[in-house]
Amino acid sequence: MQITGADFFIVRLPKRREHTWASNIKLTIGRHVLVRLQTDEGIVGWGESPALPTWGGANGRNYGETAETVVHVGRDHLLPAITGCDPIHIAAIHDRMDKAIKGNPYAKAAIDIACHDAAGKALNQPVWALLGGRAREGVLVAHSLGLMPTQQCVDEAVAAVEEGARTIKVKTGRDGRRDVEVVAKLRDALGPDVQIRVDGNEGYATVHEAIAVTRAQEEFDILLCEQPVAGAKGLARVAAAISAPVMADESAWNALDIIELDQTDAAACYSLYTTKPGGLYRARQQADVAATLGMYSDIGGSIEMGVGNAANLHLGVAMQTSWLPSVCPVTTVKGTEGPSVANVFYTDDIVTEPFRFVDGQLLPPDGPGLGVEVDMDKVEAYLD
Repeated sequence: MQITGADFFIVRLPKRREHTWASNIKLTIGRHVLVRLQTDEGIVGWGESPALPTWGGANGRNYGETAETVVHVGRDHLLPAITGCDPIHIAAIHDRMDKAIKGNPYAKAAIDIACHDAAGKALNQPVWALLGGRAREGVLVAHSLGLMPTQQCVDEAVAAVEEGARTIKVKTGRDGRRDVEVVAKLRDALGPDVQIRVDGNEGYATVHEAIAVTRAQEEFDILLCEQPVAGAKGLARVAAAISAPVMADESAWNALDIIELDQTDAAACYSLYTTKPGGLYRARQQADVAATLGMYSDIGGSIEMGVGNAANLHLGVAMQTSWLPSVCPVTTVKGTEGPSVANVFYTDDIVTEPFRFVDGQLLPPDGPGLGVEVDMDKVEAYLD
């Protein structure tokens, strides 16, 4: 099987509500790139990139990407480098992509996911099998609350828990007083059995502010504190002063970052993406290094559509140490049954079937490859 070409589509899905965080208070979610990879055997592989211009590592280590840069890099640099390759040979494909252009992991991730989808279809195996086998049935869902007014956060959290969510993730980092108040009110409304995790997205102005806010939040039993400040050194200072585990996200893009986090004692856990390291192949490498160092993870992302979310779920069920509740969206298709609030960010999708959400877990689609079928009528309808 040989790669013969690819099509790129920029798609914007209809949102249930806006979703913002400390480093993304103006840009909207849901404008992503879909890649349709073509082969000489007629097998098609689908990939997705939820690139954002404001999303990158500390101090310019990783640069933001946009839907337009993903299309440009994918079409003009990556595709010429991998045309003629067998998508099953994913290591060689990454070598070619890295020689064609430095960085641009979100563009490479879209190609990588499409290659895994095509390879799985050719081998009649799900993507999780290509990643080493299945460690669990599904991914525990953490319902994510954006930067919303406190009462809106409480009302939505209660509704999400009623629909089956067992963990709530609340975005913080803009106003320390509000961040303590919202956690206190969530704990009061949800009771002791629902887990609450906080995510500052590097938003606190100083390490001292991050420590003070987190210590106050710890009185209400938080599961973890995610990326309150930028950089491994700052995270290490926070980690040394609080009791809750620190999770690295913006400081955990690849395997080298995991080594730095371990060497600086900056984080107990990290957020594993399909996209930040450059695709499923690189994510597997990152997870293996982290597991060797005793670090565990959730499955993170940028509120993907059905294709990217399927990749998230295949990664999540395959990685032994990715057991934390994760913000994997509950992919919803208009006109079908399912939750209306619990991790539902879009009112429709470009895949034909909704994802199964059972007992607080999101299950990967069945079937070879990613297990999804893309509805081209929906793609055309939501072209941006």
